[in-house]
Amino acid sequence: MSGHAEAPRLMVLGAGTMGLGITSLAVGHGIPVTVVEVDEARAGRTRAAVTERLRMAQLMGALPAGRPQGELTVTASPADGRDATAVVEAVTEDTPTKAKVLEAVAGLTGAQVPLISNTSSIPIDELAGFIADPARLVGTHFMNPPYLIPTVEVIRGPRTGDAVMTAVTDLLRALERKPVVVGDGPGFVTSRVLHPMINDAIRVVQEGTATVEAVDDLMRECLGHRTGPLRTADLIGLDNLADSLRVLHERTGDSRCAPSELLLEKVRDGHLGRKSGRGFYAYGKELA
Repeated sequence: MSGHAEAPRLMVLGAGTMGLGITSLAVGHGIPVTVVEVDEARAGRTRAAVTERLRMAQLMGALPAGRPQGELTVTASPADGRDATAVVEAVTEDTPTKAKVLEAVAGLTGAQVPLISNTSSIPIDELAGFIADPARLVGTHFMNPPYLIPTVEVIRGPRTGDAVMTAVTDLLRALERKPVVVGDGPGFVTSRVLHPMINDAIRVVQEGTATVEAVDDLMRECLGHRTGPLRTADLIGLDNLADSLRVLHERTGDSRCAPSELLLEKVRDGHLGRKSGRGFYAYGKELA
């Protein structure tokens, strides 16, 4: 795929929480990014949202000091990013939506350009079936926020080619991230283990056994979970968590993965976690 000599240029599909986070990480490492977002309101907020994330990352010492930022382009048309050396798809956790944008962008970019689906749950081979050359597709699961978490789960599908694995490793190296390569399957490692556990934590609250704070205190202080499962849920986004659990439930049949009623209720009420200002906890200023 794109050789070592070529400086990376990213096209990021989607300006949701993860698209913005990945874009900020790349721009902060001096890599130019074209963000493709068809929702006008969201596209209009993209530049300010990236600036805010870069400011936070710099305050926390999470980006290289003194490095010039990469150029940011925001557009509704994937054609504007056709010179990208890699494409990162970060749209909604929904197979038809992801498949549609991956198929469209595959035809616009050169055959050597890796297509990277950022997903927390959907098997990569399921998405690869929609692409003319399935060897181009690889999965990544960046954690939120990407600029603070230096390790990335990389998912090699059964049809993912060697060249794309090299390309994604090179890209992550340029972003100063550590890849951990895993095999394909619903939820891979992190979501398959973490999301049912969070769902169980929500059920404990739903059943009245303990408060949100008590669950997080016990998991954090007794079992070493850094943030507690319910604060983690708010960071993931409760809508994203519910989507991921549905994918896991449909594809594994594991009843623990059926989204709990309290989780679905919060999503219906628009309490989506940190990004909306309220989830299991209340937060201050909303991040765009």
